[in-house]
Amino acid sequence: MTTVLTPASQLTAADRCDRCGAQAYLRVVLLSGGELLFCAHHGRKFEPELKKIAAEIQDESERLTAVPTTASEEEH
Repeated sequence: MTTVLTPASQLTAADRCDRCGAQAYLRVVLLSGGELLFCAHHGRKFEPELKKIAAEIQDESERLTAVPTTASEEEH
């Protein structure tokens, strides 16, 4: 049996960590089905264990350090 994963949508402020309720930056799609969401802290803390049970890990934690651009910067 082949499982095809559809591209995951970007995580939003409404997506919350299953461990602490903070904004989620990692989505873990499980081999057994379903998914878990984690904040960056808990994603790093549980990463070794998650890699063992994950079909896919969507990590958007780089958004925490990204510098936003302004409209005037985008015009140039």
